[in-house]
Order: sequence, then C-alpha cells, then structure tokens
Amino acid sequence: MRKSVLLLFCVLSSMFAKADEGMWTLYNLPKAVYDQMKAEGYKLPYNDLYWGDNAIKNAVISFCGYCSGVVVSPDGLVFTNHHCGFESIRSHSTVEHDYMRDGFVAQSFEEELPNKDMFVSFLVSQEDITYRLEALGYDEMDDQHKGILLDSLTNVLTKEAKRLDKSLEVVIDPYYEGNKFYASTYRKFTDVRLVFAVPKSMGKFGGDTDNWMWPRQTCDFSVFRIYADPKTNGPAAYSKDNVPYKPETWARVSLDGYQEGDFAMTIGYPGSTNRYLSSYGIKERRDASNAPRVQVRGLKQEIMKRHMEADQAVRIKYDSKYAQSSNYWKNSMGMNKCIDSIGLIQQKQDYERSLMRWQKKTGYLEGKLDFALMEKLYAERFERMRAFYYWIETFNRTNELIQRAMSVVYSASAPNETGDEKGPFIEFKDNSDEWDAGLEKEVLTALLKNYADHVDAKYIPSFYKTIQKKYRGNYKKFVNDLYKKSIVNKTGQKIYLNDKKVKEDLGVKVGFSLMEVVGNLQKELMEINEQIELQEKYLCAAKLRMEEDMPHYSDANSTLRLSYGQVGGFNMGGKPSGYYTTAESMLEKMMKGDSFSDYKVEPVMKELLGAKDFGKYTDKKTGKMQLCFLTNNDITGGNSGSAMFNGKNELIGLAFDGNWDSLASNIFFDRTLARCIGLDVRYLLYMMDKWGHADRLINEIFREK
Repeated sequence: MRKSVLLLFCVLSSMFAKADEGMWTLYNLPKAVYDQMKAEGYKLPYNDLYWGDNAIKNAVISFCGYCSGVVVSPDGLVFTNHHCGFESIRSHSTVEHDYMRDGFVAQSFEEELPNKDMFVSFLVSQEDITYRLEALGYDEMDDQHKGILLDSLTNVLTKEAKRLDKSLEVVIDPYYEGNKFYASTYRKFTDVRLVFAVPKSMGKFGGDTDNWMWPRQTCDFSVFRIYADPKTNGPAAYSKDNVPYKPETWARVSLDGYQEGDFAMTIGYPGSTNRYLSSYGIKERRDASNAPRVQVRGLKQEIMKRHMEADQAVRIKYDSKYAQSSNYWKNSMGMNKCIDSIGLIQQKQDYERSLMRWQKKTGYLEGKLDFALMEKLYAERFERMRAFYYWIETFNRTNELIQRAMSVVYSASAPNETGDEKGPFIEFKDNSDEWDAGLEKEVLTALLKNYADHVDAKYIPSFYKTIQKKYRGNYKKFVNDLYKKSIVNKTGQKIYLNDKKVKEDLGVKVGFSLMEVVGNLQKELMEINEQIELQEKYLCAAKLRMEEDMPHYSDANSTLRLSYGQVGGFNMGGKPSGYYTTAESMLEKMMKGDSFSDYKVEPVMKELLGAKDFGKYTDKKTGKMQLCFLTNNDITGGNSGSAMFNGKNELIGLAFDGNWDSLASNIFFDRTLARCIGLDVRYLLYMMDKWGHADRLINEIFREK
C-alpha cells in the first residue's frame, strides 16, 4: 500500500486528466481541466461556469468569510450548513425560546430574524495583477514594505471599482505561495436574516462521534435570506424597510438525485490548503501545531461539556464555542494520524530529492532555493512555533477574563481618543449572559497548569512566579482571587490606564505578562518566518517550472474555487463504504439515543424518518429516502455549505464534511481515500416540508421568477 501511494504521489501531475484533485479558480480555468470535466459528464458550455450572464458562480456566496453558501430562489434565499449558521441560531436562543433545541421556522418575511455582523459576498470579477506588483518592485521589498504596497494597490483598485458601483470592494490575495497575485472584486451584503433551522439534534446529528466519519446522516443545513435596498436592489445596512434581494442568477434545485459514477461539481470558498508545503513544514504542522491543539482542546472540552450537560443556560452560552473548538480538535487529530499512516513526510522528502536533481541539472533558482537552508530554518523555528501554539490554544479567545486583561494592554498602547480629562480608559460592558464564571474558572485553572507543564521555562509568563511564591502553586486559589479581586472582572466602570492602582491590579499584570511573552515570541518568529516563506515560495516555483506542461491549481485561500469528480464511495478496511445513506440507517442510530446523547432526537423525527412513503423526495432508482452521499470532490475547511452540482449546474446537495480516512487532505490529496460528504438536497427539502411545513419556502424555491 505504501509503495503504491508513493508511486501515485510521484506521478500525480502526469495523471491530472484522470485525477479529481484540484481547487480551481473559475476565471482562468484551464481548458484541459474543462475538457476533462466534459469527458466525465459536465454538459454545459465553458461560459456557464464564470463568464456568462447566467454563470453559476453568480449564485455561489462566501458566507460570513468562513463558510460557503448558495442562492436558491428569486427572492434571495440562501442554503448553507447548520454549523455555519450555528452562531446565529444560538444568538437568538433563550431558555424560553431555544431555537437550537427546537429549531426555527419563519412563517413570513416579517418573522425572519436579523443578525449582527453577518454578511455574504458575491465574487463579481477576478484578475491576475502579478505584473503590476512586479513593475512596482514588489519582489525586492521586505515584508513590511510589501504589506504597504498591497494595501495601497488595494485602495487604488477599490476606488476604481467604486466609481462604477459603490457597493464593490477589491481584495488582493497571493496564489502559488506568493508567485502570483489576483485581485478579486466583491459585492457584500450585510442584511442577512435567519429563515429556517432544524433542531440541533438533527443539524448536528451524531455529534463528535460521527464528525469527520462515514457513514453520516446529519441534516446539516440552515436557511437565510439576503435583504437589499428597496430602491437599488443593492447592499444596505439593516433596515426594517429593506426587501428581499432579487438576484439575476440563482441555483435551480434538482429532485432527480444521482447515481454512482455521475459527474459532481462543488463550488465554494475553501479556506486554506498547503499542498505545496515542504516535508519540513509538514513535520512542523504535525508536531508544533496540531499536537498542541489536540492536547489543549481535549482538556478544555472535557470541562466545558461537563458544565454544559449540567445546566441548560450554560449549554446555550457555549454550544457554538464548543462546536468550533471540537471541530478542528478532531480534524488535527485525524490529520496527524493520516500523515503517519501514509508516510507523507517520507513521500515529500522523496519528491524533494527529485526536485534537487532537476535543479542541479537545469540551474533553476540556483543560489535561491536551498533545501539545506530550509531544513536549518525550520529546525530553528520549531520550539518557538510549538510554544506559540500552546500560547494561542491556552490564552487566545478561551477565557473572558483573560481577554479583558489583554484588552487593557491593547488600550494602554493605543492613542488616547477618549477625551476624558483623567486620561485614557477602558470600560467593560455587562456581558454576563454570554459566559459562565464557574465553567471559565475551572477551565482557566486547568489550562494554566497545563501550559506550565508543556512549555519551555523561557516562555512562561512572569505572573507564574506569583502563583508559585504567593499561592504555593495553588492554581485554583490564584484563579479565584483573579476573579474576585481584579478590576478587569468589573463591569460598568471606567478603568483609567494611567492610574498606578490599575497597573498594580492582579488581572492587569496577567495581561501585560501574557502580552510580553507572545510579543517576544512573535518577534523571534518574524525574524525567521520571512526566510521560510521565501524558501517555500521558491519550492513552489520550482515545481511549477519542472511540470510547466501540466495545469496546476493554487492552494486554497478563501477565494472562489471549483472542484469536480464523481459520485462514489471508497474502500473502508476491505469493505465498500457505499456512496449514500438512507432513512433506515438513521433510525438504527436514533434507537440508541436514550443511552447515547449524540443520537438522541425528538420523537417526531423518528416518525418522519420512519415514514413508509417519502413522496417526491424518494430516489427513483433505489426507492429509498437518501440522506447523505459521497463524491471525490476536493474540499477543505471553508467549503462547508458549498453547492454541489450535477453536470447541468443543478443543485443536488451541500458539502458539509470530509472523511476521517483522508484528514491530511489540507497538505496531500489522496485520490484513493479522499471524499466529500454531502447533504442530499432532497433530504433538506423533506425536512423543510414535512417537519417545518414551510410551504411558502418550498414554493419559492421552485418558482421561476
């Protein structure tokens, strides 16, 4: 098996015509790739992807910058994943009206719920601007001046775009490890309202047990609506006078389903991949990034879960935070397992040796790409990077009090714009409805000790001396005093940053101590990051040149991408996985719900999934209600909620997960094992229809205008 995987890696590029690997930019999709899509079952002209007035890219959105979605109606209705809309559902929930537990159905436009800080973005156009940056001397600049130039050019391009349309904005992103730069023009809508959500028991069915696993039955979807200015049909801040957005293009939903071997295409906004990453970078990812994340989050989540299960109000506050934490906890665990099981580091080293031989033969990037130097730089960075990730996982956005303490430090170093005669100040609002002191104190106590146990002494903040001397190593007592005595735990009062008493406050000292450590770490890392990034850039350039007769896609970077392939399963330990799941398989899991909380659902769900006739949502070939399905489309984080199309640009599902067997896909795509798990759109519609009784939405989706 290992030899076959190694051989596959070495010849992958030459086999691109048969490979389903690739997250392709649509605006410059290689003709060879489009021709292969046609050979595999894509039915429409090239322009129906990006260039035409009705191109399908116009129906696909970036959802809040961290997920994807698709417009499915002439009134701006949006499908995305339940876990993408999770925070919106949670934020509208109370103990009395728990939409996470009970779900939510808006019966009219007036009942649709607005969301603070939510947005969707449409890609309007994209352009390669590498030549403009090269002409301005970008390659000869240091990182600081490169950043200044990119900001300046972004501002220039945005001003040019706004002369044509005030709703447009431009973003410049690096591609191919910084060897190319594309400018993307977006139209951003900020009035996005919650329309429909199934109960969490269905939207997150299987919980952590089934996450990243197959088979799946999760009903992972939620529905939102874009609202627009009534006069212009363009973006507008929330107003009760706004009206549903009228898109020129939306995705048509298909009830025809799919069969094994059918063409399937996923379009969305994948977050990040590192397929060009060196063997040294992969080792660092495994040991200095993933390993700390797994260790710290495992400890934190055990405490969180215990408190959430004991108190419904606490559960509502932390449901979204727990879900976000556990998702990449398990992902990191699975990625490390895959790195080792397929011998990925060795594979990369073998490939790098072939690059060395080619470089020696051709002289390409001689004196620039230096593998010995790259190895040395990564070795120097390793312990610093490991400490940095332990710091991030322990202190960054994990505790309300710690965040406040560090906010004081930020404010103290910022310009004084308060206008108060006593000087600069910071004031914390009462947000006690968003966090729980009992949970956070126990988590902080455990994480403080854990950090000291795992990080080199030179990266231990100075306040740990207080814990050891004054509190004799009693972390719990220290944390209790921190919450009881520190001014940063007070709300509704001004904290004057020039006050000597403030500077002596225990919480403020913790904040300064933490920021000192991470500041020093960042300074040390900055000195070496630029050199490593340059070597990785050269490595990518060498690969592109050595294989210049073949098309190559750039790593994902949260911009619009297309991946294609076929519907189909994989080999699960010698047994076929199957390529879809049915209502019967979900009922089997539901029956375990009384003793296993991840499979516990409301009684009505058992009735719905146990129906003898699923009507028009039944698959015509199998006679079954199909729930989730597999394709070999290339996806990663950020693809959640991505539209899954058939060969006629018709919506057949939503991508929501990958499989455990290929969680190293961010750094290596395994054609044999990598699968995209999608939610069958017929299952989605069945739940809207039979559970939600959302006739108005069903009719809207199938209305032409």
